[in-house]
Amino acid sequence: MAITSGIVLFAVIWFMTFLCVIPVRLKTQGDLGEVVPGTHAGSPEVHNLKRKAWITTGISVVLWGIFAGIIFSGMISVRDIDGWMFNRMGPPVTAGE
Repeated sequence: MAITSGIVLFAVIWFMTFLCVIPVRLKTQGDLGEVVPGTHAGSPEVHNLKRKAWITTGISVVLWGIFAGIIFSGMISVRDIDGWMFNRMGPPVTAGE
């Protein structure tokens, strides 16, 4: 995996994790009964985005380490995934053929 691939993989994992972490312990204006006129009752009152971004970063580092380890070890390759899902690549070609 190249450096760019590693950064892209981390960014994808980070944003997917962030979208899962955002609604955790979210307190909306409707929940607290203090809806500001002109806003939706589902608008967050207390969102703690900085804390959630740090939590997301920690989770993402762990997940990235797991995925990068699997990729570097060769336990699962692109051919394996193709064989499980699409079966379009065909058998691997060796240098002697």
